[in-house]
Amino acid sequence: MYISARERQILEILLKSTDETTVKDLADKIGVSGRTIHRDLKNVEDILEEYSLSLQKKSGVGVQITGDPNKIRELELYLFNLSHTEYTPDERQTIILCELLETNEPVKLLGLANDLNVTIATVSTDLTKLEERLQTFGLALIRRRGYGVEIEGAEGAKRRAMSNLISEYLDESEILSLTRENIQKRSTQQIHTISERLMGLVEKKKLVIVEEIVNSIVQELPYSMADSAYIGLVVHLALAVERIQKGEGIIINPAYLEDQKVTKEYRFAEKIVAQLEQVFTIHIPEAEVAYITMHLKGAKLRHDNEYLNEETGLEVAIKTKKLIENVGRLVGMDLSTNRSLFEGLVVHLKPAIYRMKQKMGISNPLLDKIKRDYADLFAIVKQAAAEVFQQYFYVPDEETGYLVMHFGAAIMGNRELVNFRTLVVCSSGIGTSKMLATRLQKEFPELKHIQNVSVMEFKKMNKDHYQLVLSTIPIPEYEANYIVVNPFLNKDEIEKIRSFINEFKIVNGSEKQLPVTFNVNVSKKSATILIEEMDHILDYAGTISTILKGFEVNDISGDKTTEEVLIQACQRLFKEQKINDVEAVVQKVLERENLGGIGIPETGMALFHARSPHVVQPSFDITVLQEPIKVVGMDENEMDMKFLVLLLSPSNISENALEVLSFLSSLLIESEKNIAVFQSEDYGRIAGLLTARLDQFFNEKLKELRSV
Repeated sequence: MYISARERQILEILLKSTDETTVKDLADKIGVSGRTIHRDLKNVEDILEEYSLSLQKKSGVGVQITGDPNKIRELELYLFNLSHTEYTPDERQTIILCELLETNEPVKLLGLANDLNVTIATVSTDLTKLEERLQTFGLALIRRRGYGVEIEGAEGAKRRAMSNLISEYLDESEILSLTRENIQKRSTQQIHTISERLMGLVEKKKLVIVEEIVNSIVQELPYSMADSAYIGLVVHLALAVERIQKGEGIIINPAYLEDQKVTKEYRFAEKIVAQLEQVFTIHIPEAEVAYITMHLKGAKLRHDNEYLNEETGLEVAIKTKKLIENVGRLVGMDLSTNRSLFEGLVVHLKPAIYRMKQKMGISNPLLDKIKRDYADLFAIVKQAAAEVFQQYFYVPDEETGYLVMHFGAAIMGNRELVNFRTLVVCSSGIGTSKMLATRLQKEFPELKHIQNVSVMEFKKMNKDHYQLVLSTIPIPEYEANYIVVNPFLNKDEIEKIRSFINEFKIVNGSEKQLPVTFNVNVSKKSATILIEEMDHILDYAGTISTILKGFEVNDISGDKTTEEVLIQACQRLFKEQKINDVEAVVQKVLERENLGGIGIPETGMALFHARSPHVVQPSFDITVLQEPIKVVGMDENEMDMKFLVLLLSPSNISENALEVLSFLSSLLIESEKNIAVFQSEDYGRIAGLLTARLDQFFNEKLKELRSV
């Protein structure tokens, strides 16, 4: 039985779900249209039929696999052991990226194509998509015919890419509990290839050993670490050990190294390194110790009242205030008085700014949902963050996603969370739990459904009905997520609960729920359209600038022929590197003259113009003749030429630049006033006219382009 990659994805999503799943949810998760899902569901039904299972469809509710649990398990095992391998584009690109990061030499496209069971053209398309992804890490993809493909960049950047890959495909629980051999929530191919490739970047055994070492050391830290930061440190260290064993080391600025040595984090980094050296029998250089120090500093979680005591604290507070003002302006709301938003952002931005300055990167598992469900708000926060931070560093989408969570939750306000139930656990179910519930209602007025229970009661309950579980004591044999708190709630605990609620609001909400009218000054254009628009503007501006910079009025004396005047003018342009072959350009201009009259009737001007591959830059100038030359006018009558106007253009000039030159020639006869100015022999007057009219032309073009 053949099962395509998309059908496999649909089956896996439906098998994992205990409730109905809508076609829209399936489409969103897989990244295709609803129509495509409807078409694939017909094949899915055929597959289910072979296992005596059926696809139950409820109008307006969704679809669900029904049937004998043993048959469902049989299908799961079949999917798990699929021998035919077909990858989704994301899976293919991840496998290719792992292969390129692991190897230090070029990889042949044919080899990748054979491994993935696709054509070389498909691999080439995947590589094109990977290029943009690699650029975010400061890496480049080198592709040469007959040579192969390889990743080029600093070791630190490669490690960031590896760390990002691991955190993207393996969740925190998977990394911290690697005793499970089978990685859940992943497709069969990912179990057999994606995870194996990732574990090729760093062995499971190394992760387990490193985690034990880190866990013992971080207990001594004078501050707490977020789970994501802790995982990031473990993955980084395991990667560092793996890369050092392969002879790949970090290079670090000596001055930066000396700065790190005086910090308290460096001493903890030294402790970690000492144990790693002992366990793995390797030498870890000082540069690596400084790199670990950087991770420890980036992982700090400060108490709210500490941020102003730090040297950079005021800077963070100022930038936070500016960010809130910018987002508020763009969404049309005053967010400046929201103290909770300000404090939450300060706590988040302190380590985030450090991470971004050091280009450390961070994983955001909610990024795709945030981009999809909060597209407008994401664009607004991205724009606002760029205005505040871009002169200092680039703000990656992962960090922007976390900022959107803060702003989204703040905009939603303290509205009651529908169907959000909180369970408070303590040893007896009375006293401390009631005290905690009261404190919760004060800090989080949106929490309306709070229930207090004892540990014994908790063991008998169906925990699935509760979204947030808080406990004043550790809960024995309870593996799901819960937060241990003090009955009075300290600031760290409040921040943890606030982060959890913010995440819940984002995950279970959408932009439609936000009471915001987005300002029209937020661009709805795609990046492609804006880039095209900017290219047009650049074309117009560049051509106008070149013309004005090069414009000259020159005199020539004596009895000269047209060819001699042209040669003299072109020799001057050759010296200025505006043309590269005098004879060829003069010949081209004369050829154009032979095609028809070039004299402007009722004036003393003649316009000589041509396009040639030997013209390097557009040019426009006027030569004043002391002795007039007889030429044929555009009305086919002979006339005296007193002013030779030369307009030259490269052969491969853009349509926009050509439009500028066409406008320029039309100026010569636009009005009697213009004709008088161009024949005045006065450089100042002519240049003034050109400047004024080209400025007007540019502004009109700008309005046309920006109004589209």
